[in-house]
Amino acid sequence: MTKTKIPATIVCNSRNSRTPLTGVQRYTQELLQRAPEGVKTITPSYPLAGASGHLWEQCVLPFHAQGRTLWSPGNTGPLITKKQVVTIHDLATIDHPEWFSQRFSTWYNFLLPKLVQRVAHIITISNFTKQRLIERCAVSENHISVIPNGVAKSFIPQTPSTIRHMRERLKIPSEHYLLAINSLDQRKNIDRQLSAWRNIQNDIPSDLWLVLFGGTEPSNIFSHSYPRNIPSRVHIVGYVPDNVLAPLYAGAIVFLYLSMYEGFGLPVLEAMASGTPVLTSNLSALPEIARDNAICVDPYREDEISSALLSLIQDTSLREALSEKGRTHASLFSWEKSAYMTFNILKDIS
Repeated sequence: MTKTKIPATIVCNSRNSRTPLTGVQRYTQELLQRAPEGVKTITPSYPLAGASGHLWEQCVLPFHAQGRTLWSPGNTGPLITKKQVVTIHDLATIDHPEWFSQRFSTWYNFLLPKLVQRVAHIITISNFTKQRLIERCAVSENHISVIPNGVAKSFIPQTPSTIRHMRERLKIPSEHYLLAINSLDQRKNIDRQLSAWRNIQNDIPSDLWLVLFGGTEPSNIFSHSYPRNIPSRVHIVGYVPDNVLAPLYAGAIVFLYLSMYEGFGLPVLEAMASGTPVLTSNLSALPEIARDNAICVDPYREDEISSALLSLIQDTSLREALSEKGRTHASLFSWEKSAYMTFNILKDIS
């Protein structure tokens, strides 16, 4: 799409650009890369975490915005700034405060209901989050625009040699593996996925492994602790850079994303775009994003997870059908489209 020049009246709250890359940071990064001319960013001079980051956002950021339209893309923003568009990715801290540290959930449960009532407009990334805003924060439907996330063009099926080099780099013990995200975030449901994996091991080939990727460091955000009893044939690779993530998806037999709560679920589309069949949850935004292009199960039911996993492992035709459908479905989501819609809203507010 052709970029439209926008007067230098729009500034982006880029506080999260100095934190580790997660879904919210990826969203911000992808859209800013496609921002029209004239959009400026406001970023702390050095990384700020926790209370100091929120203090900067509430007290320093409004001064730098100086009356211009502020876009806050990361689920938070300054309460004092009314000429503001905020992107709300989910309401997990309100719907499930027990998944987070008390300090973290208390702050967001105070901030979010007030923020969404004061800003000029709200962007959400799914109809699920839109409905939660209407129900939990009494926001008018006309005050919310739904703009889905996109999928980076790097997520495509990979050549056998690229996949082999990735396995060697990550020391994955077998060319046959399932893939899942490792996380301290309780809603990602790692415990039940590991239990389901343990339950089916006697019924699957002995060279099939489960690979977990993602951060494993302790966090002051989540209340969950990392599971201690790891089943056999589980390989943990930790953080994976973007240039390795695409072949990691593409080399997997199945991608598991059995989260109990998501505002979108971008990894589902990334795996689909890479040609990998997906087993995901039937809760929150995930069935909205996956539709009938993945197998959806109750993430609280280990028996359902185990049964679906066995079906996918044993049924090559099912995997091939899901791979083809998933790639077609994922192609409908682009960051170019997301950026175009987002900056049109910001232009209208300015």
